[in-house]
Amino acid sequence: MVAYHDTEWGVPVHDDERLFEFLVLESMQAGLSWAIVLRKRENFRRAFAAFDPVAVARFGAKDVARLCADPGIIRNRAKIQSVVKNARAFLAVREEFGSFARYIWGFVDGRPIRHSIRKLEDLPARSPESDRIAADMKRRGFSFMGSTIVYAHMQATGMVNDHLVQCFRYRQVAGKR
Repeated sequence: MVAYHDTEWGVPVHDDERLFEFLVLESMQAGLSWAIVLRKRENFRRAFAAFDPVAVARFGAKDVARLCADPGIIRNRAKIQSVVKNARAFLAVREEFGSFARYIWGFVDGRPIRHSIRKLEDLPARSPESDRIAADMKRRGFSFMGSTIVYAHMQATGMVNDHLVQCFRYRQVAGKR
């Protein structure tokens, strides 16, 4: 968790494949701890074709059954089916907007929202932006992407800087775009 925080969390991501990776991981995390998902990250990478949305969008019933039997990942059938469904929605968004990054970052005008949070208990679980994104994603066919999951995605991919102001990463991340 420390290495993830110190090197990845909150760094702005504009690469579609990385954004898809975080969508997969965030949807798998729903109702579980992020530590569990991070421990299984490489297993998810293997299971979901190195997070290639084109390959995942082609998964069928046999692939879902195979993944439901894979002890290296979270074997929740609804979540696995959601990843496949989300890959298809992701590709449709990319087709419409030219990139998923252009779509998702458009909700924050292409710039990270910079909070000034001083205590962990003040970290929000959602925001008006995550509410709008979640509603739009649902309309576009995404699942397991409620406002709280979307907000976690925004934090992970640097759309919002929720490092505490006293954290050494706060200023480092604020300077990246």
